[in-house]
Amino acid sequence: MRGLSSRPGPDGTGQALKAVITAVAVVTALGLFAACATGGTGARDEGPAGNDSRAKGTASPAASPTESREPTAQVVELVKADPRVSKAVKRDLQPCVADEYPVDVSYGKLTGGSATDIVVNVMTCRDAVGVASYVYRAKRGGYENVFRAEEPPVYAEIDRGALVVTQQLYSKGDPVEFPSSEEVITYRWAMNRFAEESRTRNDYSSAVGETDTSEPVPVPTVAPAETLKPTESS
Repeated sequence: MRGLSSRPGPDGTGQALKAVITAVAVVTALGLFAACATGGTGARDEGPAGNDSRAKGTASPAASPTESREPTAQVVELVKADPRVSKAVKRDLQPCVADEYPVDVSYGKLTGGSATDIVVNVMTCRDAVGVASYVYRAKRGGYENVFRAEEPPVYAEIDRGALVVTQQLYSKGDPVEFPSSEEVITYRWAMNRFAEESRTRNDYSSAVGETDTSEPVPVPTVAPAETLKPTESS
């Protein structure tokens, strides 16, 4: 997945990834946002704040899903003007090349409104490490921040009307390229906020860092194919 490391999943098949994270990039991302963490968990907010916390960026809401999407520059201004976004994210949200910013922007229906919601993932320039994720909902001529996650590496996506947030977790002593586990959390909009619907945790073997190969060794979850017997049909 974009914004996360290339460690394979527990089924041994490996995950399709859009970006490869180097050790230096992960250390940088974790270091930049360590100040935001409380007990190592970082900042996560699943619902809107009061009216005074509404982001007042230059972007205006789309009246219908068929209207044009907001230019990336306006989405960046929306994030920078948002009082709920950490100072560290705002400070480091700079163009990578010319006017190209390290943000992924997705549009879809998440909150049940008539306008399209916006999911913003802020990343590092060099290796696309996800450092923060936000969801904006159209409200009163602007956008309201209704979700934030600022614990890198993190990445949010829209999946069949649900918000899916993936975060890699590290235990003490973990090599930065090999997190101990990964959590995938699915949220649904209910009662004017995102409510957690399901949570999946994948724990990875710590032995993979002991191998001589450059790629992690997948942890077998089933017996080898040659030991399996075919099911007899009736």
